[in-house]
Amino acid sequence: MKVVKFGGTSLADAEQIRKVCKIITADPERRLIVVSAPGKRFKDDIKVTDLLIKCAEKRLEGGSAEEEADAVVARYGEIAEELGLSGGIVEEIAADLCRRLSADRSNRHKFMDFIKAAGEDNCAKLVARYLKKEGVNAVYVNPREAGMLLSGEYGNARVLPEAYEKLKELRHRRELMIFPGFFGYTPEGEVMTFPRGGSDITGSILAAAVDADVYENFTDVDYVFSADPRIVENPKPITVLTYREMRELSYAGFNVLHEDTTEPVYRKGIPINIRNTNRPDAPGTMIVPERNAQNGPVVGIACDKGFCYVFISKYMMNREIGFGRRVLQIFEEEHISYEHTPSGIDNISVIVKEKQFGRDVEERVVRRIKESLQVDDVYVERNRALIMLAGEGMMRTVGIAYRATGAFARAGINIEMINQGSSEVSMMFGVLEEDAENAVRALYREFFGNEW
Repeated sequence: MKVVKFGGTSLADAEQIRKVCKIITADPERRLIVVSAPGKRFKDDIKVTDLLIKCAEKRLEGGSAEEEADAVVARYGEIAEELGLSGGIVEEIAADLCRRLSADRSNRHKFMDFIKAAGEDNCAKLVARYLKKEGVNAVYVNPREAGMLLSGEYGNARVLPEAYEKLKELRHRRELMIFPGFFGYTPEGEVMTFPRGGSDITGSILAAAVDADVYENFTDVDYVFSADPRIVENPKPITVLTYREMRELSYAGFNVLHEDTTEPVYRKGIPINIRNTNRPDAPGTMIVPERNAQNGPVVGIACDKGFCYVFISKYMMNREIGFGRRVLQIFEEEHISYEHTPSGIDNISVIVKEKQFGRDVEERVVRRIKESLQVDDVYVERNRALIMLAGEGMMRTVGIAYRATGAFARAGINIEMINQGSSEVSMMFGVLEEDAENAVRALYREFFGNEW
């Protein structure tokens, strides 16, 4: 049995949905299908999820959101018409959206999740209806009825352990199942969504629950590449990489999979196969528990922007028991997650995402650190990027840091932070955002330039 997920670009219009349905029916082992909401049809198009967010925002501002809702229904209507479906499915989608927009708006985050989930939910119903029209025994699966139980964290939900026991029953169903991605329900019945890109997570959870042989993730690229093709021209394709390598690269900006995707299948040892909807015969990239590292120490280079450093210094800090814990407790109490905490004997830096560290939050955190920890200095540096080198072979190779820092030096890039985990699967560098893309190119030339 295969669990198969299709991303938004794979479902953007009727032509793409026909391709998806041909892929599904070409392999009888593809029995549990996860769909995203329709994505962009062209560069400047708007994803259905973004249209739904506009709907929610307009309603939260007190407007009717009629115009915004009409735009959503029109997208589905165009797809349905080109697929030769009756008007009934469009009327159902319009009624569903109207019902959602009429819901209680007292809790902004609850309302937003309820509206956003409409994208995947209605796309799953539409795809199931088209497959049935084509003579396939396909059914839409309601996540609540199936047991997709999530924690009560709006926009950032996590699967509950008891969900797996309920979801595994899907393995025994004989129909072709179309399952909406991105959302589930709390045990009390509230809609909760994963972070954006969360349909990847839905597919991984289902693959683990039904003990699938493989989790196929169809997107719009033939492979995972060793660097972002928007930064490096014709980067080397990666045919095989490990869960750990993919996790590191996803964290640092690889957009092929959401960074939380690998956890459920990792625990079951289920491989992920990244495939291209537009070139289904291409073998794609396999993500597996272990691989042969003979193809070089570094498998990929990634970068992510939008970080800031909170730099704290205090003379004799290393002798002050509990100092680090008290620093991080302030961040915890302000509901800020941290990314890294590189330190010296008299200083520590806390690296956080800028999006959760606005100016008002910054002022509050800095004031609390000064008052409660009596530090010598504390300041914040913004507009930073993190550059990630990843590869299982790095732990057995001498001179990786030497080569990387040399590449930066030759490119005239200043390194502000170096961090290597104890597993030695990755090495991270902090640089100015303006240097990020040059940093990726410099590392690519160093580790892949002689091959390609």
